[in-house]
Amino acid sequence: MTSTIQPAPNWSLKEEIRAYWSKRAATFDDAFGHRILPGPEHDAWAAVLRERLGPQPIDVLELASGTGEVTKVLLSLGHRVTGIDFSESMIERSRAKHRGHPRARFVLGDAENTMEPEAAYDAVVCRHLVWTLTDPKAALQDWARLLKPGGRLVIFDGDFVNLAWQGRLAKQAMAILERWTTVSSHRDSSLTSEHNAILSRLPFRKGLTFETLSGLVEEVGFTEITRGSYHPIARAQRRIAGRHDWLRTWLHTRFILTARKP
Repeated sequence: MTSTIQPAPNWSLKEEIRAYWSKRAATFDDAFGHRILPGPEHDAWAAVLRERLGPQPIDVLELASGTGEVTKVLLSLGHRVTGIDFSESMIERSRAKHRGHPRARFVLGDAENTMEPEAAYDAVVCRHLVWTLTDPKAALQDWARLLKPGGRLVIFDGDFVNLAWQGRLAKQAMAILERWTTVSSHRDSSLTSEHNAILSRLPFRKGLTFETLSGLVEEVGFTEITRGSYHPIARAQRRIAGRHDWLRTWLHTRFILTARKP
C-alpha cells in the first residue's frame, strides 16, 4: 500500500520555491543560458554590467545568486559581491566555485527580505528573480532600503509565460528538432509539474513585462528608470550555441531594467 506525503500546514509557497530550486541546483550550470561561458558570452555580460555599474569597484548585493555565475562576472569587474540565495544547495555550489575569493561573500537568505543592513550597498543586481517573487512590492521596498542614496538597481528578467511571434516560431522549430534528434528541453521533465504548480500561484503568473515592473519600481520610489536590451547577450550566446540553443535565444522577451535610488 502506497501513501502520499502531505505538506504540513506551515509548508508555504516559498518553501516550495526553495525546494524546487534546490532540486535544480545540481544540473543548473549544465543548462544553456544559465552558465555564463568564458569568451563572447562572459564578455557581453561584462560589458552590460560595466555600462550600468560604472568602471570603479563598488559593493554589490546579488540577489538569488544561484551557483555564482553572474557573481563571476561581477568579480571579474573588480566589484565586492555579497550573494544571497534561498537554496542551501545553490549557496554550496557558489561557495565552492568562489572559495577563497577575498571579494566574494555568500549568505543563505531570502531575497524578498534580505535582513541586510540599511544603506549598505552601491548596487543591487539580480537575474531571473523578479518573476518568481511572492510579494514583489515588499521585495523592492527592501532593496531600496539597503541601497545607499544614488545606488543602482539592475534587474535582468523577462516574460517567460507569453511568447511573441519570434518565440512562437522558435518553439515550433525546437519541437521539430526535438522530434528528429536527441536534443531536449534544458529542464528536468520530472520537475515540470512542480514548476507549473508554483508559477500558477505567483503574482506574475500571467507574465512579467517591463511596463508592469517599471511601474512598481517607480511606486517604491526609484527614479531614472530605463529599459535596456538583452540583445548583446543573446547575440553572444548565438555565437557559441548549437541549433537547439540558438533557437532558445529567440524564445522569450527579455529586458534589463535599471533604476536609481534618489
